[in-house]
Amino acid sequence: MKMRQLGALCLLTLAALASARPKAGPEQKCKSGPVDLVFLIDSSRSVRPHEFETMRKFMIDILSTLDIGLNATRVGVVQYSSQLRNEFSLKTHAKLDAMVKGINEIIPLAQGTMTGLAIKYIMNSAFIAEEGDRPQVPNVAVIVTDGRPQDRVAEVAAEAREKGIEIYAVGVARADMASLRAMASPPFEDHVFLVESFDLIHQFGLQFQDKLCGMDLCLESDHGCEHICESSPGSFHCLCLPGYTLNEDGKTCAAIDLCAQGKHDCEQICVSSPGSFTCDCNKGYKLNDDKKTCSNMDLCNTVEHGCEHQCVSTLGSYYCICPEGQLLQEDGKSCGTCKSANIDLVLLIDGSKSVRPQNFELVKKFVNQVVDSLDVSAHGTRVGLVQYSSRVRTEFPLNMYHTAEEIKAAVMKVDYMEKGTMTGLALKHMLENSFLESEGARPSSRNIPRIGLVFTDGRSQDDITEYAKKAKEAGITMYAVGVGKAVEDELRVIASEPQEKHFYYTTDFTAISNIAENLKLNVCPEESQGEIEVKDPCACESLVEFQQATMSSLEQLTQKLSGMTTRLEQLENQLLSRK
Repeated sequence: MKMRQLGALCLLTLAALASARPKAGPEQKCKSGPVDLVFLIDSSRSVRPHEFETMRKFMIDILSTLDIGLNATRVGVVQYSSQLRNEFSLKTHAKLDAMVKGINEIIPLAQGTMTGLAIKYIMNSAFIAEEGDRPQVPNVAVIVTDGRPQDRVAEVAAEAREKGIEIYAVGVARADMASLRAMASPPFEDHVFLVESFDLIHQFGLQFQDKLCGMDLCLESDHGCEHICESSPGSFHCLCLPGYTLNEDGKTCAAIDLCAQGKHDCEQICVSSPGSFTCDCNKGYKLNDDKKTCSNMDLCNTVEHGCEHQCVSTLGSYYCICPEGQLLQEDGKSCGTCKSANIDLVLLIDGSKSVRPQNFELVKKFVNQVVDSLDVSAHGTRVGLVQYSSRVRTEFPLNMYHTAEEIKAAVMKVDYMEKGTMTGLALKHMLENSFLESEGARPSSRNIPRIGLVFTDGRSQDDITEYAKKAKEAGITMYAVGVGKAVEDELRVIASEPQEKHFYYTTDFTAISNIAENLKLNVCPEESQGEIEVKDPCACESLVEFQQATMSSLEQLTQKLSGMTTRLEQLENQLLSRK
């Protein structure tokens, strides 16, 4: 009784919809988006011949309202009873006339009602690419039945829905409402229909057409729009967010680059954003209030320039200058009476057993004192360290560290080797390895001085003469520092000429710090050994530097001569007074 009441209610609803709209004609075809539609029709014995004809007409009426085509709606028909028959697949017909002819040629099977088997068939064999199913196109199945299924439908129908098949269940006369709901997609009020007889089944077609043509393809299909999908009746199109333009594929979007298109009025730099831009300025300039033009910044007054004497602003930059008589140093900021030279320095330190661990720590401090006196940088002075005993070990090459702090930290981590004193082997290693370009030495063509400093505390256990000579012949300036039992004759063989400038000795390790203070490896000639030398003008960076250095030296000579003259006058007066 409840089923009949529900059917009557559905009938009244469909009848009202039918009476409210004109009969569909060719001019009212549903311009839906692409849909793959399969009819699954019950041809069991309970369906009488005239009822099957009504079902045949029902399918044709629905197809007549749809936009049929390989690029629009594709249709397949499967009939079932105890067995299945695929009447035609989604790829079989591209025109309505061919489909109508195929439907009219269907011969009913007239057996049982295996609805579950039929759903499984369309899931695995009808909605597949080989039979014309299209990716990213909605799959719709319309099941028409007049009785209770003779097999299980709930599980297989659930599997079909999970695969994306939208199922409409149309029950006629004796159909079981519970089975219809088990098959159909939710919501049931849109997908389950029950009518009293086959004569009234065409009413479902009217509502189905409304549903299919009213489908929001932006919500119910994989539209592929990158930004925005906009629905229209039975179709959709893609749009882009502001600042983007739609590409030729009609789906993806590209940012509108106004800077690249030259559609800006920035004076110096245009910074693009999608569909817009902002202006910026080159280094040393600031953006004016109009946000487009730039004006020069006085960097000397706006940045921490660090100039010791005076900062001079230029267009977008600055430089430092020094007072008359002084030179700008390597850092480009500080001033001095001369410029420190850049050198490649390799220190060879004695790690033999006679040095002893506590003294070896003093040796490392000596090395760090030497490093503190240098202008260390990648483009300035470079330092390498070699330790030797019975064998030779490079602690770090010239190109490993670029700051004094890095070098000093590495020196303090050096492990004491102990064992013998093979100074000759160390000199050979320095000559053949330490001053290679691959180890960080600058090319000879750049005239960067190469300096080797040997520190030892005893007599060498091998010959030093050969490689000490070869090192100096190769242009390496050699310094020799000895302590304790170091042999003076060996130190003099190692040292470059003049030996008094390149040879140092002390009896006690605790005094080597004094040597480090007096050792001048890369300072101005007039600061070394208390002597005054006039620079070679060819070695100066500019004529101005040569003149300044020469004038400074002459001033010092004049001061000394003046002092000597005053002293002579004093002595002469003393002699006269005694007479």
